[in-house]
Amino acid sequence: MEILLGPDWAFLLVFAFCIAVLGGIVKGVVGFAMPMVVISGLSTFISPEIALAALILPTLVSNGWQALRNGVVAALGSVWKFRVFLLAGVFFMLGSAQLVPVIPEAAMLLIIGVPVVIYSAFALMGRPLALPPNPGKRIEAGIGAVAGFFGGISGVWGPPTAIMLTAMNTEKTEQMRVQGVIYGVGAVLLVMAHLFSGVLNAQTVPFSLMLIPPALLGLWIGFSIQDRIDQALFRKLTLAVLVIGGLNLVRRGLMGV
Repeated sequence: MEILLGPDWAFLLVFAFCIAVLGGIVKGVVGFAMPMVVISGLSTFISPEIALAALILPTLVSNGWQALRNGVVAALGSVWKFRVFLLAGVFFMLGSAQLVPVIPEAAMLLIIGVPVVIYSAFALMGRPLALPPNPGKRIEAGIGAVAGFFGGISGVWGPPTAIMLTAMNTEKTEQMRVQGVIYGVGAVLLVMAHLFSGVLNAQTVPFSLMLIPPALLGLWIGFSIQDRIDQALFRKLTLAVLVIGGLNLVRRGLMGV
C-alpha cells in the first residue's frame, strides 16, 4: 500500500482516522455528508482519486448500518414507500454516468451547488420549500431523477435527497433510515463502478478498509447525538450541513478540486 510507505505515514494515518471519525459523526447526526467530509479532508494531503477510493468502503458499510438500524422490516418498508424515487434515481444515475466524458464536472457541481445553498439558506431564514407528506409520484420521480442524474455525473446525490425529505418534513428516524437505504444503493453502484474503473485496486482497498472502524466509531457517536435532539433541531442541523455541502460543491466547481 504505497500511500502509507512515505516518511509521514504515521501522521497521514492518524489524520485519516480523525477525518473518518468526523465524517461518521456528521453522518450519524444528519444522515449524510460523510463523503463530502472525508474527500474534502483527505484531499488536502493526498490525491483526490485516492481520497475517493478511501471513502468508498466506509461509506458502503456506514450506509448499511444506517439503513438497517431499525431492522430489516423497517428498511424494506422505506424502500417500498420511496420506491418511485429510488427507481428514478438509479435509472438516471446509470444513464447520466455515460455523459461524464461529455459534460464538464465543474459545470454540474455549480448547477447543483448553487440551488442547494439558496434553498437551504432560505429555509434556515424561515422561508422553506414545503412539500406534502405524500407529494405524488410525479414530484417524487422528478426529484429522484435530478438526484440520480447528478449522482451519475459527479457522485453527488445526497443534497437533492435530503432537500426532498426535509421539504416533506419527514420524521427524523424515518429520514435517517430512508437516507441510509437510498445512499446504500448508490454506494453499492459506486463500488461496482470503481472496481471496473480501477480506483478500487490492490493498493487502495487496504487503506479504505482501515478507515471503516473509525468511520463506524464516528457514526455511533453521531447516532447517540441524533437520538437526543428533537425534530426542529434535526431539521436546522440538516439545513446547516446542506449549506456547507452546497458551498463546498460551488468551491469544487470554481476551483476544480
